[in-house]
Amino acid sequence: MSRNVRVLHCSPEDVFEVLSDGWLYPSWVVGASRMREVDETWPLAGAELHHSFGVWPALINDKTVVEQFIPGKMMVMRARGWPIGEARVTIDVKPRGDGCVVRIQEEAVAGPGRFVPAPLLDVGLHWRNDETLHRLAYLAEGTAARRTAATTAEKEMAASGEGAGAGR
Repeated sequence: MSRNVRVLHCSPEDVFEVLSDGWLYPSWVVGASRMREVDETWPLAGAELHHSFGVWPALINDKTVVEQFIPGKMMVMRARGWPIGEARVTIDVKPRGDGCVVRIQEEAVAGPGRFVPAPLLDVGLHWRNDETLHRLAYLAEGTAARRTAATTAEKEMAASGEGAGAGR
């Protein structure tokens, strides 16, 4: 089982805002290339994401299903990627100071991936999930920054007296 941990400079709620938007899945999951459909109940248990993985023209359509969802704390998904197999992915988020700690664990649970020796499989998964957490950090921290600080343009407009409706 591969485990990766990263400290993010945002709240657990910011992380779960990203996780709760199924259309963002290919933006943070390494290997996912496009979304085809997201259940209206995403990210509740039983909800499905229909995605593709790989690189065109060798795209494979499959899905990911939520097994457990505790807002602001944990999400467990069963990610399918046949013919490679299926993996259980657990994301735990814990507050730490002004930010949070995110841990991702991934283990092969079905298909040929289960027969790859754990040390060999973990090397690839560790690299992949390190980048996955890196991408998740960009999205969650960016979401937090948009809420807490104005953009440079917005700050300049406010200082000059320009703003929504100014000059009309």
